[in-house]
Amino acid sequence: MKEWILLNEQEYENVWDRFYDEFAFNPNIDGDQSFKFSCPYITYDLPNYFEGKWTDDDDYIFDHILLEALILCTEKHEYIYALDWQHAGYWMNPSLNLNLNEDDHQWKIPFFPDGDYYFFLQKDFKWGYLGHPWEKVIYIFGEELIKNFKRLRASRLKKTNDKV
Repeated sequence: MKEWILLNEQEYENVWDRFYDEFAFNPNIDGDQSFKFSCPYITYDLPNYFEGKWTDDDDYIFDHILLEALILCTEKHEYIYALDWQHAGYWMNPSLNLNLNEDDHQWKIPFFPDGDYYFFLQKDFKWGYLGHPWEKVIYIFGEELIKNFKRLRASRLKKTNDKV
């Protein structure tokens, strides 16, 4: 089994059409809200990451917390969407990506929104992780992912909004 499978053209178009529709996605740098949610969500500020105050240890800990939360929300052979706005999109299996920070492991789409929107979504959009590069925040939506993320003590991030 592969960790990452490139979405074909039809899958790519379908997932983005659905994403724009379901989240009223409005990419912008003007401070307008980019997403609208019809389910529980939380947000976390990432100013330390963007101001260079985030250490390699912080990065490692956060990546592993999020990856473990994704693993807890999926079956062993289940794939989720991994999307990079206006770039290639993938099916990604969290359980096969355990070598997250090893030099020989290629992470196609990172968790931190370092200039692009990065999204990790359950195939039916029940839950997901949305990274916003200009707001410098991440959004976590859906009760299952929120519960697992909180349980794994993502306390290194400052929670800014809780709409559960």
